[in-house]
Amino acid sequence: MAFLASFIQYLVIFIILVGIALLGVFLGKIARNKKDAKDAAKATLETASDVNITEIEGEADNDK
Repeated sequence: MAFLASFIQYLVIFIILVGIALLGVFLGKIARNKKDAKDAAKATLETASDVNITEIEGEADNDK
């Protein structure tokens, strides 16, 4: 009987630790996806601003 109680105790601890590990994996994935989306938006804005600056510089050259 003591063996069974000990086995159940370790099984419960194992399940709790696996749950914590899975929570960490999912939260890490969510955080990484947010960071990637933020970096992609920033890169898009930088690319868009580079295009606008080039267009403005091109218009300034045409005025001369």
